[in-house]
Amino acid sequence: MKTTAIKNNTIGFILKFSVPAIIAMVLTSLVTIVDGYFVSTVINKEALAAINLGLPILYIFLAVGIMIGVGGSSIAGRRLGQQQKDKSINGFNQTLTTAFTVLVLLAVISVFALKPILNLSNLTEFTKKTMWQYYSVMLGVYPLMMLNIILGMFLRIESKHGLFMLNTLVTTVINIVLDYVFMVVFKMGVSGAAYSSAIAVLTGTLLMALYFLNPKSLFKFGRYQFSRADLIQTFANGSSEFIGQIAFSITMFLLNLVILRRIGIIGIAAMTIIGYSRYIFEMIVTGFGQGISPMISYNYGAKEQLLCNKLRNYTSKIAIVIGFVFFGLVFFAGKQYAMIFTKDTDLINLVMNGFKLFAFSFIFTGYNIITSFYFTAIGFAKKSAIISSIRGLVLLTINIFLLPIIFGQNGIWLIASVTELGAFMVAMYFVQKNKKGIAKQAVLQTGK
Repeated sequence: MKTTAIKNNTIGFILKFSVPAIIAMVLTSLVTIVDGYFVSTVINKEALAAINLGLPILYIFLAVGIMIGVGGSSIAGRRLGQQQKDKSINGFNQTLTTAFTVLVLLAVISVFALKPILNLSNLTEFTKKTMWQYYSVMLGVYPLMMLNIILGMFLRIESKHGLFMLNTLVTTVINIVLDYVFMVVFKMGVSGAAYSSAIAVLTGTLLMALYFLNPKSLFKFGRYQFSRADLIQTFANGSSEFIGQIAFSITMFLLNLVILRRIGIIGIAAMTIIGYSRYIFEMIVTGFGQGISPMISYNYGAKEQLLCNKLRNYTSKIAIVIGFVFFGLVFFAGKQYAMIFTKDTDLINLVMNGFKLFAFSFIFTGYNIITSFYFTAIGFAKKSAIISSIRGLVLLTINIFLLPIIFGQNGIWLIASVTELGAFMVAMYFVQKNKKGIAKQAVLQTGK
């Protein structure tokens, strides 16, 4: 990674590092969306809603996996910037071992807890059955899915963005083809969607592992010397991502309860369809975040703080522009988008009305995500955690209960926009404070 080249062509390097990551993340999101498409069109909207009700399970795994992956890979990136290759490789193996152990343990606990929880709920028998058929399989898939994502983070440190993109393309194609075969041809229902995801993710993870068995790879599987300090720093560095995902899991559960009470199961289906658009948008912005994180970590380790801030600034502006594009698309073409997933007139109208208020969230979300990635990459875990907490738990929880009381059904669709606006203001404050600190340090270094 050449610092001078990045300084001379910052936007070019942002795109070079980010575009493959964006394609990979969007393709990853398509696994969930394609499952949703087949479930809604082959079965019904109730089955789609049932899968949505269980999505907090996925976000718990994302919370743990991304926390360990982002925390461990940011340490490895900074070590490479400090020319400490052996310590970086050691961190790679410790990160993978930690992730595998924790994720498998979480999966085992979840399998035993799922059915009792469903039996205690007030859901319909159809919803309970659908959730069990889908998530009893997916709980075995999620640890592999997270390991695949973590391996991709280390591939990006090696600047092998194209390989991760290709791996994700293969995984996505397999998933789409098998969704059709299992659900349409063999009529396996939601179990077919789960099994297609399982086969696709397993294939992708095995292909990813093959790269790190290659002697030419920078990071290699092998024994490592356990470092308690690195373990603590891994969890600390990735804490904002953990807080963001786990908080989203909790608030998504609370939001589903509010929607069920005020709108009913059709409201869950509408929020699922609207949520897919946000999912794609967040994967694009996350791709930018994951693309620039290795550059920021490396250059921060090399004492190039001004360059790190420049990378953040340019990427934030790009994210805001993309946010406005998504705002326009869903605001003016919400009907056409909804018709991809359903022909139910009532559901289409509900999605259209929801988008009119939900769309504003796209304008602020990108900036918040990029800012959180930036502070994680430079090791400012506290600031990143605060941003994630505000947008993923504190403001979101308040708005889930408050806005529907004030605005009724419209309040439900306003939740995301109001939450992201509040987080945006906090993120901007932290960025301005960080810029002043960088400027002050530059003055001290130059002696002016």
